[in-house]
Amino acid sequence: MTDPVTPNPDLKDLLVFHNVARALTSALDLDSILRAIMQQMEQFFEPEQWSLLIMDEPRQELYYAVAVGHAEAEFRDVRVKVGEGLAGWVAEHGESLIVPEVSQDPRFAEAVSDRRFRIRSAICMPLRSRLRTLGVIQLFNCRLESLTDYTISFLHVLCDYAAIAIENARAVERIQELTITDDCTGLNNQRHLYRMLEKESERAKQFGTPFSLIFIDLDHFKQVNDEYGHLIGSRLLAEFGQSLRSLVREVDSTFRYGGDEFIVLLPETGKEEARKTAQYLHERLRLRRYRVSERLQLQIRASFGVATWPEDGRTVHEIIRAADAMMYLVKASTRDSVAVAGHGLARH
Repeated sequence: MTDPVTPNPDLKDLLVFHNVARALTSALDLDSILRAIMQQMEQFFEPEQWSLLIMDEPRQELYYAVAVGHAEAEFRDVRVKVGEGLAGWVAEHGESLIVPEVSQDPRFAEAVSDRRFRIRSAICMPLRSRLRTLGVIQLFNCRLESLTDYTISFLHVLCDYAAIAIENARAVERIQELTITDDCTGLNNQRHLYRMLEKESERAKQFGTPFSLIFIDLDHFKQVNDEYGHLIGSRLLAEFGQSLRSLVREVDSTFRYGGDEFIVLLPETGKEEARKTAQYLHERLRLRRYRVSERLQLQIRASFGVATWPEDGRTVHEIIRAADAMMYLVKASTRDSVAVAGHGLARH
């Protein structure tokens, strides 16, 4: 008795796997990889319309990462709750759905779809990794008559590739966050500051727009460490850093420069606006009480220095030195105030 013969994939199938594997290894951004995988899936299954949704785990919702055949911009802000519609059902149960006639499936009535396009059939498959659903692929109006156990298995393999891409992208994001983030405060670190300043200075040179820095040093911080210990000191730094970040604009960036020193980068901001921002931050932060333990609240004062590109420096190091010098001007005089390059101590 001879062994059953396993059908060999034809050259077209192998080419699909080759192109998907190449996409996984040749690009780093998730959108490019997912589009490459879905293009191969599109060629193989020829859906009239398809989309790929990714799970937002904290909110237990799916959002459209890619939507081809739809007016993609219209779906950019659409969210599908887990359990809602075909995609939501697949995300909730982690199981595939093949629906030959969606009009007879009650789940489809709740699904998000393009009303200008008549959907007759649907294939929905979960993207799974480590017993978690990372996303859902939807293929509409495929040639269901051509589906076999082999082609369905083939589709599962492509879904596995897409899940690998999502996992890899998230791992890269976590690594990048670790390399640019200060452990104590959660702000950007000094390494990332220099990268951001290089980019900002190049953009400023190209468009002729200024940018400003605010250099902040906490006053008498050593006394906090000496009196309450380094654990309390670290908590105070973390609380101050989060307060600082909450007070600046979304376009601004906050950094822990080192020790008890902080920097705020203000893109497209001239000297007068930077002075006003520094004085606003100084006034708000000096009034705050920081709860560093159940029984202890502390206040902290700080010295602020402001410098602006290009008048106070044309290189990254020059602009940092200029803001730093203004901060030290405050330290050497009154502390707990603001100084601006070219103007000295600010008047309140």
